[in-house]
Amino acid sequence: MTAIFTLTSGAVVFNSENKILLKKDPNRGWELPGGQVEQNEMINETVIREVKEETGIDIKLIKFCGISQEMDSGICNFWWLGTAMNSKIQTSSESLSVGFYDVKDALLLMKNEDFKKELIYCLENEGEPFFLSL
Repeated sequence: MTAIFTLTSGAVVFNSENKILLKKDPNRGWELPGGQVEQNEMINETVIREVKEETGIDIKLIKFCGISQEMDSGICNFWWLGTAMNSKIQTSSESLSVGFYDVKDALLLMKNEDFKKELIYCLENEGEPFFLSL
């Protein structure tokens, strides 16, 4: 039996005030920006494209944080830290609202416990990349 996983790439993006970029998805609520890797696209390029499409923010990647695997849904999420290169946020069909928030406020806005766990793992990751099974 062949296992098929969807690959996504997302980021914890900081602005110059050390606040985190969040977007409000129409279905999932507040979350970190990111999305599905397309055919012939590098995983690190995916997150740059997705953050721009969903929030209007251009980013520079700082480091790779790790991978979270959603066993029930067959999704592998690649996580990065990045910095915002501009401050002009915009919404899209994938984001009802977009903003920069303190970590404490971001965790309060995010209702999905897995999303919170991924954010915390990215922020606490100072050594080797993490692997998290959800």
